[in-house]
Amino acid sequence: MEQAKVYFADLRASVKENLLAKIVRLLDSIDLQSIVLPRSLVAVKLHFGEKGNTAFIRPNFIRVIVDRIRSLGGHPFLTDANTLYVGSRADSVSHLTTAIENGFAYAVVNAPLIIADGLRGGSYKPVTINGEVIKVAYIGSEIAEADVLLGVAHFKGHGLSGFGGAIKNLGMGCGSRRGKLVQHSDLSPKIQRKKCIACGNCAEHCSQKAISVREKKAVIDPKKCIGCGECILICSNQAIDVNWNADAVLFQRKIAEYAHAALKNKQGRVAFLNFLTDISPECDCYGHNDAPIVPDIGILASTDPVAIDQASVDMVNRQSGLENTSLTQNRASGEDKFGGIYPRVDWKVQLEHAEKIGMGSRKYEVIRI
Repeated sequence: MEQAKVYFADLRASVKENLLAKIVRLLDSIDLQSIVLPRSLVAVKLHFGEKGNTAFIRPNFIRVIVDRIRSLGGHPFLTDANTLYVGSRADSVSHLTTAIENGFAYAVVNAPLIIADGLRGGSYKPVTINGEVIKVAYIGSEIAEADVLLGVAHFKGHGLSGFGGAIKNLGMGCGSRRGKLVQHSDLSPKIQRKKCIACGNCAEHCSQKAISVREKKAVIDPKKCIGCGECILICSNQAIDVNWNADAVLFQRKIAEYAHAALKNKQGRVAFLNFLTDISPECDCYGHNDAPIVPDIGILASTDPVAIDQASVDMVNRQSGLENTSLTQNRASGEDKFGGIYPRVDWKVQLEHAEKIGMGSRKYEVIRI
């Protein structure tokens, strides 16, 4: 398999060229003009960030991307799909409100915001892929119907997949609520009874009423649990944890196949940017973000989602870990940073499976602009 091209812009800037101008040059490096045709509807898939989170991509960076698309005659819109868990993005009204409060208002980004799977996540298109795990994927309608898909991902850690980049932004992010449920359905957290104090916070916040308190301990009903993992975050005593077994591997394979479905029928009409900035240990779905685990690195662009994620994780691992963060092991240059945070997660699974099903190549050439 040939090496994929991944273009890289560091964060150095000067009076001659600021960072916003470098983003435009990065887009031109992947020949965005051949991807965005006049009058095409361009879905800019990103993560608006949960309310309280501040690690998401800055809206003024998104504005530059939008303006470049417009200059090529495209009609861009910013999009994401609703979440499974009960947070500030579980329905389109709260989702759009959160996005605007986080700075993604039309006046800032110069594009409309459209939630891909409707008011309550019920708007989707069945996409047949006949994958090893997923036969039919349920992709948010507005993403499925868009002419062009531009994935813009904040690269960071993730408790179930090790890291989240282009593949996760596509797979989990483009799936409707039904699609997200399919991806999470084999994951059910477990209660560590010795740590549980029966405070009831997890039961109160569970969107599916899958948790109850019995005999002074919390209990999870696996038949009701959708595997969203919100209870893990809610528990202040760390009494709830991921059920670390083969299901976490299956989860990553599902993400890769859902990403494959999101790209179906968009041959030659996709591109990806990964922002390696504020590289937090957890997903932007949380209403907070911990300190970055490594220094800011830069921005990558490619038409290959597998190559851009492989290049991103390699760049992160080449860094030395920052002091006073959640990264307490594998801090030296060359060591596995995401493995240091999540030692029981093999993040290579998503890359290996994505390459296996034909999404792209793990072999890449980095071209510095």
